[in-house]
Amino acid sequence: MISLIVAYSKNRVIGSNGKIPWKIEGEQGRFRELTTGNTVIMGRKTFEEIGRPLPNRKTIVVSKTKNFDSENCKTARSLKEAIELAGQEDIFISGGQKLYEEALPLVEKMYITEVELDCPGDVFFPIFDESLFYKEIVARHDGKIPYTYVTYTRK
Repeated sequence: MISLIVAYSKNRVIGSNGKIPWKIEGEQGRFRELTTGNTVIMGRKTFEEIGRPLPNRKTIVVSKTKNFDSENCKTARSLKEAIELAGQEDIFISGGQKLYEEALPLVEKMYITEVELDCPGDVFFPIFDESLFYKEIVARHDGKIPYTYVTYTRK
């Protein structure tokens, strides 16, 4: 199954100057829970922000300019090639903006963290047709910066 996983603000920001523009304790737990034991596909800039392959996952980096091959990490020249490298494994597309745009027509599920914050940024999650998906609110977390876990499943 091809899924994507993302956290974005009310104004759809996912990044600012190469960083996630918020720090929310516990919010990354869902990412770890869902992706552990699976394949994570990400763009070069997202990988460079993280700085290493994610533990207990196969990481595939989409890059036309660099090679990141190492233990549990492969490089693909395109999203199509990355999906082929993953084989029959469950896939989680994890950024950035360009990869999300390309993956939207292919995904069967989207695991979205909606962060209740308007913030400046330079990288955004694309607008998508919500009518193509069933929407399930999984959990709401209140705190200094409230957020909601939402799952979209393609109809």
